[in-house]
Amino acid sequence: MPETWDYTLQIPNDPRAVPICRRTLRLILTMHGLIGLVDVAELLAAELISNAVRHTKGPAALRVRRSVEGMVWIGAWDADPEPPEPPVPLGRVGEQEEGRGLGIVVACATYWGWMPSARFGERGKYVWCELAAA
Repeated sequence: MPETWDYTLQIPNDPRAVPICRRTLRLILTMHGLIGLVDVAELLAAELISNAVRHTKGPAALRVRRSVEGMVWIGAWDADPEPPEPPVPLGRVGEQEEGRGLGIVVACATYWGWMPSARFGERGKYVWCELAAA
């Protein structure tokens, strides 16, 4: 049975939080012997946290956990209870910078989803994805 763990990093609504989350995630996965997931996990976390910071006004949080089944879950909570925009398939995004975040998540993650969630006494949402750690 794989080791389970759960980390949450609370962040302010600040673009500088994105590289902090990426580096924190890299350290977590490296310390738990999952270096093979680092590059993809960093990309996914950066997309999720970027969306949380860019599209909301309140605090946010990055959550990283490993389940009993061995999956690594990466999620971002933000203070906007509205559902995320539907992902645009990467082939239809073109060269534009905007609108590709969830498309990248869909293309790289095993599963993804979102759910309403409260945190810090505020309503919001939690957007997550999971990677097989095998």
